[in-house]
Amino acid sequence: MKVIAHIENDFTGKFAVPRQSGLADEVISTVVFEPEYRVPEALRGIEEFSHLWLIWSFHLSEREDWSPTVRPPVLGGNTRVGVFATRSPFRPNAIGLSCVRLIAKEEEKGRGTVLKVAGADLVNGTPIYDIKPYLPYADCKPDAAGGFTETHPKRTVTVSIPEEQAKKLEPDRLSALRRVLEQDPRPAYQDDGRVYAFEYGKNNIRFTVRDGVLTVTEISE
Repeated sequence: MKVIAHIENDFTGKFAVPRQSGLADEVISTVVFEPEYRVPEALRGIEEFSHLWLIWSFHLSEREDWSPTVRPPVLGGNTRVGVFATRSPFRPNAIGLSCVRLIAKEEEKGRGTVLKVAGADLVNGTPIYDIKPYLPYADCKPDAAGGFTETHPKRTVTVSIPEEQAKKLEPDRLSALRRVLEQDPRPAYQDDGRVYAFEYGKNNIRFTVRDGVLTVTEISE
């Protein structure tokens, strides 16, 4: 498998990355191709598609061994199910699959053609193995069953960002951060008043959650 590109965005660590692609469409990422694949012809016609599939590597979760069962966060971290019945990063082959919205194909000095995409659930620097167009007539399955993810609703929160903290971010990045936090990035088995922190681009974000309200207590550099 050859790495053809990598992704660039504000997620410098795994914590707070959306759990699935498309949940935070405000998050904008850039797909930057490796020098060998900076060939304009390879992307000819891609702008005709609204969405793309990214095939990539869970490079921060690779391990030598594997387990046939995992504990999905949506089940509270206590119930084990088969690894192939989940999207856990801890797999025999640490490969991920994400559907993203194509915003633009752009030329950047020194980097050739790049792709601007929305809704990616990848950490900054994630290696990408392949890109394929999303085909509505084949890929969209309105009657598909979601298994245990439908019987265990996703935990969401109301986000409160005080004005003195909100003004520290550009409007676009603030909007993206708000949508990310609405998904409640805490582990599913934690529901207390502790302070959580993570890096978001060049900023450090600290927040607490009480009674279903996530409050950003500090945004710093």
